Amino acid sequence: MNKAITDGVQLMPPAFAEGLDVWSSGDGTPGSDTYDGAANAVLVAADADFGSCLELQKTANTQKLRFMGQTPLEPGCYLQIKVRIKAVSGALPTVRIAGYAAYATGSNIPGAPQTASEAALQTYGDVVEITALVGSGYRSGVQMPWGRLAAYGHFGLDLIGANGGVVRIDDIEITDATHVFLRKMLSLVDVTDYGAVGNGSTDCTEAFEAADAAADGRSILVPAGEFHLADTVSLNNPIRFEGTVSMPDDKMLLMTKNFDFPSYAAAFGDEELGFKKAFQALINNVDHESLDLKGRKISITAPLDMAAAVPNKSSYATRRLIRNGQLEAADSTAWDTDVVTSQATYSSAADSRKLTNVANVANIPVGALVEGAGVGREIYVKSRNVGAGELKLNAPLYDAEGTQVFTFRDFKYLVDFSGFSSLSKFCVEGIEFQCNGRCSALRLAPSGSVFSIDSCFISRPRDRGITSIGTGCQGLLVDNCQFLSHEDPLDVPDRVSIGLNVNNNDAKLRSNRATRFRHFAVLAGGNNTVTGNHFFQGDSVPNGVRTAGLVLTSNNCTSTVSDNYIDNCFIEWTNERDPSPDFTGGFSFSALSINANVFLSGDVAPWFSYIVVKPYGSGHYLNGVSVTGNKFRSVNGNIDRAERVDTSFSDLDHGRAKNVLFTGNMYHNVTVQSANPLRVLHDQSSAASSWTVQTAAELPFQGYARYVDSVTPQRALRSASNSIRYLAPYADVEQGAGRDQIVLRWPEAVRGEVQVTLRMDS
Repeated sequence: MNKAITDGVQLMPPAFAEGLDVWSSGDGTPGSDTYDGAANAVLVAADADFGSCLELQKTANTQKLRFMGQTPLEPGCYLQIKVRIKAVSGALPTVRIAGYAAYATGSNIPGAPQTASEAALQTYGDVVEITALVGSGYRSGVQMPWGRLAAYGHFGLDLIGANGGVVRIDDIEITDATHVFLRKMLSLVDVTDYGAVGNGSTDCTEAFEAADAAADGRSILVPAGEFHLADTVSLNNPIRFEGTVSMPDDKMLLMTKNFDFPSYAAAFGDEELGFKKAFQALINNVDHESLDLKGRKISITAPLDMAAAVPNKSSYATRRLIRNGQLEAADSTAWDTDVVTSQATYSSAADSRKLTNVANVANIPVGALVEGAGVGREIYVKSRNVGAGELKLNAPLYDAEGTQVFTFRDFKYLVDFSGFSSLSKFCVEGIEFQCNGRCSALRLAPSGSVFSIDSCFISRPRDRGITSIGTGCQGLLVDNCQFLSHEDPLDVPDRVSIGLNVNNNDAKLRSNRATRFRHFAVLAGGNNTVTGNHFFQGDSVPNGVRTAGLVLTSNNCTSTVSDNYIDNCFIEWTNERDPSPDFTGGFSFSALSINANVFLSGDVAPWFSYIVVKPYGSGHYLNGVSVTGNKFRSVNGNIDRAERVDTSFSDLDHGRAKNVLFTGNMYHNVTVQSANPLRVLHDQSSAASSWTVQTAAELPFQGYARYVDSVTPQRALRSASNSIRYLAPYADVEQGAGRDQIVLRWPEAVRGEVQVTLRMDS
């Protein structure tokens, strides 16, 4: 590049022979004294070395020679000033290139270096050539860097040292030397040309912004060095990093044309910091809806506090997405679980979601798991009031009235959003959370809605895969994900990790796969959809126990569980988050559909069942339950039945069961094959007026035989004398010790075979 050629810029000053009225003995500014008619300056027409030249006697301590014309200087352009000089007589002076650095207004630029290195003349008659480079940037070899605001200069030389000496000076040359700094790509705009200094301390904010403004579609280059940015910088052109930048935590680097993780990792020279700054930019409107990790693996040494990375935002509700990469937990003590034990008081009447009089409350972290007598699964600290000594919980406790000592476990997460007050419409896609058994994967904000996790791997979490400590799981979408347990080698009773939990309504778990957690999912709230998933939790222990794969903790759950492969685990339905677990009103255990699933188990204890209802209080009943089209199969041994009630706390009130549909299911190696309505074939071999019809405990959940839909003779009814009788019975229901029999009452003694259709519900 040569500005004289490309832009027609006039750089060369005129020859001395054209007149000395444009050559100043001062700074070269308008009105300064010239050498025209000066006693110590004369034109020499024919010097043997120079031809025409200027002969000058040094009469001042600093004898200046400046061209009074304005030689332009633009950002990115570098000029070479060259002087050929020789001593003629008298004292030998020292010479240096010099210039007057001017703003566009003509005023001098303070602090700009306006002299170059010095060269001493040592022999009379020897021609000495001195050069210096001047330009806007602090490049290597530039002796007079003037910064991006320099508009022009008055260039020439200084003679210093002893006075009285006479020198002859050839015509001064000023040429464009930008080519010295040109790189392979001519479309680069170097930030150092605009005043950036890569010393790690000088504020380069304005230089970066100026380079961006000048780029106009070209790429910005950050050369080797560390460039400090003291304020937020927004760049609208592509940028390439050979060096790095540093900036305060609360300031942002917004790279609109390079918004991806590799660019931020290169910018900050650190993958972990680069990820945080890229997320900060994503939340602060970098004109992109997603942060692409470009398939990169990021090694993380401590929990990523996502809210701390964006100190100017406490909540966010615009769709944003992180995708396509791997986050790996490196070996570090920062992943260790913090455990606090503390005495606290619980009163469901006062506030069913609050612990009061909490000792040592300041040391209990928000987001910690709560453990203690009467505490259900996945109860977390949602918020904390240190002054009042109170903790707000994500859900009530079922039986913790009074004062006791609780344990609080603060698991550490690779990605932690819990510092936000609210986060909605955030998405994670195609990310592997490689926990390596060191930490948990993802913790959601205390509130928010429609957090989406798609096509991700939750690999080997130490304690939890996805945790909701509040209502940030409202409308949670988890699709096409793999949950790979760290506890795969352990026997079922020894496992403690949980794939995910949900506290609020409308969760969607679709087409996921989970291996050998204690529980795949603990779902509270209602209107959940669990479909197309495969979760398995077996081990190799003969007659082994199994834990629930899916835990539903709301009795009126209004949920659908369909088309899943439920392998060596079961569905457990409880009301463990009811602060008054005895039934006093409402719909009780209601609104659940379990349809078209594959249930498989092997080497399990005979009492194992695939669907377990566990009331935590008395008086509850089934009210709107559909179990249809499922396939129940046990291998390596039979099981007693597919469904049961866990009576650890209480049984169901079978006398109130309502609208229970249990039909179209297939059973293999299941002894009791339940159905409702249930068809029973009864053969009465001897004439009697009362027939006792057994259900063989085949009514679901060992319910009562409450209603008879039909009694259909399969052959002629005959009296004791073998005559055919045309009779109809009435039925006494809920007979026998288990109230699971009926008695058919006939007008007279008859024998025969009938098919009875009966129900355990109203």
